[in-house]
Amino acid sequence: MTYCLALKLDEGLAFCSDSRTNAGPDRVSTYSKMHRFSSRDDRQIVILTAGNLGTTQAVISTLERDLKHDAAFNLSNAVYVSDVADYIGELSVKTQRKYASTGPEAGFNATATFIVGGQIKGNDPELYLIYPEGNHITTSDKHPFLQIGEIKYGKPILDRIVRRHTENETAMRCMLVSMDSTMRSNATVGPPIELLFLKRDELKQPAYYRSFEDNDEYLLALRKSWDEKIRQGFSDLPPLDYAAGAGG
Repeated sequence: MTYCLALKLDEGLAFCSDSRTNAGPDRVSTYSKMHRFSSRDDRQIVILTAGNLGTTQAVISTLERDLKHDAAFNLSNAVYVSDVADYIGELSVKTQRKYASTGPEAGFNATATFIVGGQIKGNDPELYLIYPEGNHITTSDKHPFLQIGEIKYGKPILDRIVRRHTENETAMRCMLVSMDSTMRSNATVGPPIELLFLKRDELKQPAYYRSFEDNDEYLLALRKSWDEKIRQGFSDLPPLDYAAGAGG
C-alpha cells in the first residue's frame, strides 16, 4: 500500500508521499512515488503514484519516453495540466488492460491512481486526482487537498487544519503529521517520506524539497511533540459528569 497527498494553497502546491512498496516479515522494499518533470523554465509538473507498481512504472516510463523522443503530445508541450491528467488517465487505462489480459492470474488487480499537479506559465496552478477508470477530479475551496492510497488515517487532521489560505509551512507540517499518523496505524506505509512545495509563479525549481528517513531528527521531534500535545488535549476534554450536569 502507499499514502500520497497534495494540497492546493493560495501560495502554491504542496506534495507529500511515502516510499514503501512491501512490508513483509522478512523484507521491506521502497520505491519513490513522487516524480517531478520540468522543462524550458516555464513549467513544473509533479506526479504522485499509488496502486499496482507495474502499472505506475509503465505510465511514468511512457511519459519519460515521450519527452525524450518529442512525441506529438508530451509534458513539455502540454498547454494545461488538465491535459496532462487526461493523458495519464488514458495511459493508465491502456496499461491496466494490458496487464490484466496478460497477467499470470486471470483478472489480477492492475489498477492504479495518480495525483498530478503543477503550473504551466500563463496559467494558474492545477491539481488533479486520476482514478483507475481514467477520469479525474480537482480540489474545492472547502477541501483543498487530494489523497491516494491508504487515506483514512491521515484525513482527520487535514479536515481540521488545512484551508486554501493556510500558510505553506503550516500546511507542510500538517502533511507530515498526516503521514506519520498513517505510518503509525499501517505498516505498509513507510519512509523515506518526500515533501515538496511549488510556489505559485516560480517555475525554475521547487521552492522546497526534502526527504525524511524514519530516524530523521526533525521527523522524530515532530512525532514526539504531536504525541505529547494530542495526549494533553485529550486530558483537557470536559469530563462526562460535566455533560450530564449541563443536560440536567
